Amino acid sequence: MAAGGVGTAEASGYRARRTLPLRVEAVRQLRRRRTLLMGGVLAALPFVLIAAFAIGGTPSSRSGGASRITLMDTATASAANFAATCLFVSAGFLLVIPVALFCGDTVASEASWSSLRYLLAAPVPRTRLLWSKLVVALGFSLAAMVLLPLVALASGAVAYGWGPLKLPTGGALDGSTAVLRLALVVAFVFVSQLVTAGLAFWLSTRTDAPLGAVGGAVGLTIVGNVLDAVTALGSWREFLPAHWQFAWVDALQPQLEWGGMVKGSAISVTYALILFAFAFRGFGRKDIVS
Repeated sequence: MAAGGVGTAEASGYRARRTLPLRVEAVRQLRRRRTLLMGGVLAALPFVLIAAFAIGGTPSSRSGGASRITLMDTATASAANFAATCLFVSAGFLLVIPVALFCGDTVASEASWSSLRYLLAAPVPRTRLLWSKLVVALGFSLAAMVLLPLVALASGAVAYGWGPLKLPTGGALDGSTAVLRLALVVAFVFVSQLVTAGLAFWLSTRTDAPLGAVGGAVGLTIVGNVLDAVTALGSWREFLPAHWQFAWVDALQPQLEWGGMVKGSAISVTYALILFAFAFRGFGRKDIVS
């Protein structure tokens, strides 16, 4: 009988929904070296920026009195400003890495270890296996995005003090409002990265090489960023997820603007659902030999 095939549901006491619990999969992934390494890199980034500002001087002192103030110029104004700056410098590429890593490595790594067929023979239904791995991968991706601003807020409060979020466009947001806006930013960044998650997860079900799945997802994300820079594409760029990746800046305005974030979220979720559907459909028909 094929792994994960017909007949498993007839076993006494067998319940498909009880196989490969999310808790078990989460513990397995948490103990992996790449998870700890990725967490360490993200947690270290705020301290690297603090050291850079200490060595090179604060951004505002180097601006030379320029009339146009950017988010980077206000990085050391408060802990909230520092957290917003950390998100700004990492959202374009660094935060792509954990999403591609957690979603692209999850199934392909089992195949590379030749343990995938044994999981299916446990027996774990294919849909259940994919669902468990996808939920845990997305959970770890979200945790990575939450970790960065949390560490930035804590370290920024020590280095620069707790205060209002100074807006590049003028004005400021009080501390509680600033935290809510930053939470909205993290939520949008996570949603915008669902395309990368979908690409990585789909590739993970198509290859036995984890590096190929992770690298392929990162590479295609970079291609999307390059295409978005081609102004000759005109309005076609609005169908690219990369076109909306910094729409969260609209949350750092005196009056919250939703337009760009809603459009970007809709584009990202649509692509992600299609890619997840491809992953489940293809894996359901795949001949598992590893």
